[in-house]
Amino acid sequence: MTAVLFDMDGVLVDSEDYWVEFQREEILPRTVPEEDVDVAEVTGMNYRETYDYLESEYGTEIDRDRFEELFEEAAREIYTERVTALDGLEDLLSRLDDRGVPTVIVSSSPHEWIGWVADRFDLEDEFDRLISADDVDSGSKPDPDVFEYAASEIGAEAEECLVVEDSENGIEAADRAGTRVVAYRIDAHDDIDLSSADAVVDSPAELRETVLEWATPATND
Repeated sequence: MTAVLFDMDGVLVDSEDYWVEFQREEILPRTVPEEDVDVAEVTGMNYRETYDYLESEYGTEIDRDRFEELFEEAAREIYTERVTALDGLEDLLSRLDDRGVPTVIVSSSPHEWIGWVADRFDLEDEFDRLISADDVDSGSKPDPDVFEYAASEIGAEAEECLVVEDSENGIEAADRAGTRVVAYRIDAHDDIDLSSADAVVDSPAELRETVLEWATPATND
């Protein structure tokens, strides 16, 4: 694998713990109060597309502006005050850089949210690209487009990339793009389908070991 594409939420930072609580306790009860919607159903989607999905599948009780306002308020607090970075992230990125392996953040979150994380943990210069689902015209995860776009941005084919994902929608998107997929199993997503992943890891140490085992720089034939 000649490039590594990292999901942000739940992989690079432990934000999924907070997002799952927010969606389960606040946003879903307000938006679809009469429905029992599993958080995993919408995890990994761009939050704007989450509203579209809930509206089309269930009907919504609050308008789009209020929905987005609630998400944006939660995001600022989660990313600037609450999250911690993946244990050993700095070392992993340094070792990949030493090998000449490009790294990319590929997130369904808007660029502003990615920027908050990058600023907080000094990641801006550690990745070759910071890609948001907002960069593509088509759907976000589970559609494969954002991973295909990320690969093209670094001059690679999707099949040459290794993706690290934690959500079912993200794993499906990466698999549909044709990448190799490492599923990072976290407590926030304790009952999701990981069957399309090429490997499943349960700890930061195992994640780093697997990524370093599979990530190799491109060679010129």
